[in-house]
Amino acid sequence: MDLVIGPLDLSSHVDEALAVQAVAFGLGADEVAVRRQIVLRHMTYPGARALGATSGGRLVGFVYGMPNDRAHWWSTVVEPYLRAQGHDEWLDDSFVITELHVHPRHQNRGIGRALITRITDTAAEPRSILSAIDTESPARGLYRSLGYEDLARQVHFPSAPRPYAVMGAPLPLRRR
Repeated sequence: MDLVIGPLDLSSHVDEALAVQAVAFGLGADEVAVRRQIVLRHMTYPGARALGATSGGRLVGFVYGMPNDRAHWWSTVVEPYLRAQGHDEWLDDSFVITELHVHPRHQNRGIGRALITRITDTAAEPRSILSAIDTESPARGLYRSLGYEDLARQVHFPSAPRPYAVMGAPLPLRRR
């Protein structure tokens, strides 16, 4: 496999990235349109950066994140859940993984692991946080193998049909 992982100008490749996310996450056109605006806004935040995985010149996976900011929407939603579990300090001095998606035809090949470890290896923050659908899934298994632990479960985001778990890990992430 001619896989190349490197920096991704996500603003310029937002449609390619969201096409991967739509297939991986089962999103419809309306959801993609909403997420497109969110991604473009996120990429203007200080410290936001993205990596892409390409195969045969096509984007097959991507990750993006940024230093967490308690004023950001995601933080305002998860903060009460984290506070209730005694973990709201995780919102400070953390690098948040905003999105990580790999096209289903390219999953289970270590691409997601490579993307998340490479982006967090360059983080100045001592820890990382993320949210994932609160169900036993390959994604949650990957995150646990990297050292992420549940900080809060059954987190409800407005308009999300299923609850999420917020997970955190010290950096650098655990290697096999």
